[in-house]
Formats: sequence, structure tokens, C-alpha cells
Amino acid sequence: MARRRLPSLRLISVRRSALAGLGTLALAAGLLAPAGGTPPAAAAAPSYVALGDSYSSGTGTRSYVADGTDCLRSTSAFPSLLAAQRGYALDFRACSGATIPDVTAAQLGALGSTTSYVTVSVGGNDAGFADVLTKCALPWWAASCDKAVDGAQSFINTTLPGRLSSLYADVRSRAANARVVVVGYPRIFGGEDCNAATFFSGAEMTRLNATADLMNRRLREAAAARGFAFADPTGRFVGHAVCADAEWLNGLSNPVVESFHPNKAGQASGYLPTVAAQVPAAKSAGTGLVRVPARDIAASQAQYAALDRGIEPQVVRVPDLTSPAVRRAADRAGIDLDRWVARHAG
Repeated sequence: MARRRLPSLRLISVRRSALAGLGTLALAAGLLAPAGGTPPAAAAAPSYVALGDSYSSGTGTRSYVADGTDCLRSTSAFPSLLAAQRGYALDFRACSGATIPDVTAAQLGALGSTTSYVTVSVGGNDAGFADVLTKCALPWWAASCDKAVDGAQSFINTTLPGRLSSLYADVRSRAANARVVVVGYPRIFGGEDCNAATFFSGAEMTRLNATADLMNRRLREAAAARGFAFADPTGRFVGHAVCADAEWLNGLSNPVVESFHPNKAGQASGYLPTVAAQVPAAKSAGTGLVRVPARDIAASQAQYAALDRGIEPQVVRVPDLTSPAVRRAADRAGIDLDRWVARHAG
């Protein structure tokens, strides 16, 4: 029977050296790879969740993602632009019409321990901004703009802070490691109402802008109390209000749901730099305006469609000067409505 030859001592020594070298390489790889063994090159993009209402969803930009809901999410909205610019993985939960209860019930489920960044814009619908604008858009004799503004300001001062505190506490508990940015609202008016179907007076526009400022103060205070950043768009929109030569905010629009919302320029030049200043700078800045593709947004939001369908957009209604209520108001004010309408039609 043939006898097996034993390896020489020299060969044994070479094999041991090779195994030791492989072990050293394996150890080095383990030290360089993140937890879980994923190599650095394959590390996941930072998770970014965009929460909130129509000012985050992109209502007003004319083009929306076909996701089977009325959320009016747009690839031109700042969350899409920010995520593409920074290389974040976007979960785009913001939805037109959302209130604080809507964000709590339908959007917070997207947050988790691995969430890196969160933006949230909410509060305007809770304060009834759409209804206030609807009333103030009527002629002075047809509705009490001051009464509507007083009611909104009272809510912002007395009720909103508690609701914001509870919401922000929920955000922090669900996304304990995230940088959270609370996003505010711009002033809508620059002193001019150029829309033929609306009748905002100078005093009314001033009070409406003051209400936006008040909202931002309460948002900033609630954000600071929770250790969140605050992105205030007020300064960026100066000179770009409704009816400005370079208008970043729509006036009364068709479709009407787009009224008094930022357009594409407002999102890209107003909101994007305002919010981007509150999150880490991009490692390399691109030369063009990039955005997350619509198909990616639609796919990521499909699991939430049932929740989103429970949220209805808040709409500023077109003043109806033929309604019985307006006719009664004209009679009380001693105004010949037909003559008044004819005079203002041109």
C-alpha cells in the first residue's frame, strides 16, 4: 500500500503564515466595516423624513406625483430638492391639508431610530389660514376680516403651543437620533393685491402678514424648547410675495387649491436654501437643480396611501359675490350689489 507523504516543515510554515495573513485582513475588514458587516462603500444613505402640510408637500408648483392621494406632493418641493442635493434617502410624508392631528396619526409612523433628518411644517391649517384668507378676500362690507384674524391669532397664542409641544415630543421619542428642523411660513403679501377676484385692503394684508409672523414666533419657541432647529423663510421671500414682479407665492389661482402657496421658484429659491442652511452641507455641490424622481416618491409612499386619503386639502375659496349671504351683507351696508360688481368687473 502506498504511504502518504507528510508535508515538509517548510510547507507547513508557509501555510501557517498565509492563514495568519488572511486572519489579519479579516480583522482589519471587521474594524473598517460599520456594525452589521456592511462595507463602507455600500453604507445606506442617511434617512430623511419630510413631515407636514402643503408648504412642504409642494402644493402650488403645478406638477404633482401620481401616488393615488390628494397630498399634492411635488418633485419641485424642497424635500425632494434637499434630498437629491444632500444624497438623503427621502420618505416624503408631507401632505396638503395636514393638521397636527393628521401628522400625528398618519405621518409619524415613518420615523424610527435610524432616521437621520426630519423636517416638519404644520400649524397653518390648525389655525384655519385658508378660511381666514377666504373671508379676508371678500369686500370689507361682506365679511369681517378682523374677526377672522383675531380668532386665528387667539388660537396661535393659546392653543397651538400645547399642540406643538406634544407633537414635537412625539417626533423626538420616535426619532431620538435625528436632527429635526421646524419649518415656518412666509409673509404672503407685499402690499399689493393684483387679483381681480379678491379684495384685500392694505390694512388686511398687514394683519395677515403679522399673523404669519406670530405663527413663526410660536413655532420657533416650541422648536427651541425641544432642541430643534427653526428654518424661517420670511427674509428669503421679501420682494417675492403675491403680485411681486418676481412672484414666489401664487395669488388666487386655477386650480384654486394652488392659491397662496409657494410656486416652483418659491420652493427652490425660498425654502430650499432656508432649510438647507439647517442641515449638514453637501460633500459636493452639484451644478444644477436635482430632485428625487416622481416614481421613487410614489413607490415609497404606496404603503401609506390609506392614511393619506383621510387628509383633505384646505382650500381658499373664490369670493362669490352672488351668494345670498353677500347680498344680505350688501343690503346691510347700503350697497347696490349689481352696480358695485359692474364697477369692479373692469
